[in-house]
Amino acid sequence: MSQIIEQLIARARANKQRIVLPESLEERTLTAADLALRDELAEIILIGNPDEIMALAAKLGLQNVGKATIIDPATSDKTEEYAQLLAKLREKKGMTIEKARQQVLDPLYFGCLIIKSGDADGQISGALSTTGDTLRPALQIIKCAPGITCVSGAMLLITNAHEYGDDGVLVMGDVAVTPVPDANQLAQIAVCTAQTAKAVAGIDPRVAMLSFSTKGSAKHEAVDKVVEATRIAHEMAPELQLDGELQADAALVPSVGEKKCPGSPIAGHANVLVAPCLEVGNIGYKLVQRLGGAEAIGPILQGIARPVNDLSRGCSVDDIYKMVAITACQAIAAKEGE
Repeated sequence: MSQIIEQLIARARANKQRIVLPESLEERTLTAADLALRDELAEIILIGNPDEIMALAAKLGLQNVGKATIIDPATSDKTEEYAQLLAKLREKKGMTIEKARQQVLDPLYFGCLIIKSGDADGQISGALSTTGDTLRPALQIIKCAPGITCVSGAMLLITNAHEYGDDGVLVMGDVAVTPVPDANQLAQIAVCTAQTAKAVAGIDPRVAMLSFSTKGSAKHEAVDKVVEATRIAHEMAPELQLDGELQADAALVPSVGEKKCPGSPIAGHANVLVAPCLEVGNIGYKLVQRLGGAEAIGPILQGIARPVNDLSRGCSVDDIYKMVAITACQAIAAKEGE
């Protein structure tokens, strides 16, 4: 296990958060929950029928699931309270109490309502559910963080190129959610990705706004968008170390950064890379992962008031375990930022 992951786990264990796993009858998820409980990584809340969950735990030979809080929406004394909350939150969208009472039985909605009520700190799903199913209740119930209107996804890249980033560690966004962000959205993605880098990787973010141009070397409306996003990001977070527009080599390689962008505090030293669009971000991180042998952890969803993370349906037990630690660190940071 890499040092950055060990540090991430240590931060989570030192300040245990309440993490909801709504897909409690999914075998990988339940196994990861068992490991997280064994290692005291977080307080785990499982959504579902207790008898069914414990029967599956016994079948899988899991020893620690009994330490979890197990809540069945069909029988919980909180269900009606959460239904009333959902009806109130979605009233303007036509949500009636009758519809809310049905909707609240969905574990993904129930989990987000637990968080909204202050009874949990984050949620992880996606081993069974689509990204849309994971995001929909989060955006309807928990909503975006203050000043943020778009959700994005960051990827933690642990590379063997120790001369770049922070000893080979970089964070890249958006790699998962917003296909063609406008300048304002791109600025938000930059600020959120920097926050993720600090909360999850524990690094002091140095943000490069990536482009095929460095400081006017090319003229195009796509470059103009990055320039405008850089300006907006500076207004949103004046304290943030951020520069753009920068080509990837100018952002990462000190000699190239000094040549192409002399005097920039970021050029050649970036540890956070903000792609100009989802296409670039998604392709870029996968090339680094497959051709460069980097460990890619994520996507880590960002921009939601409390962390709700999405798993790949092909995820491993180890992926889910790490995401519990990541979600806990995001929750810690969200509380500290209030």
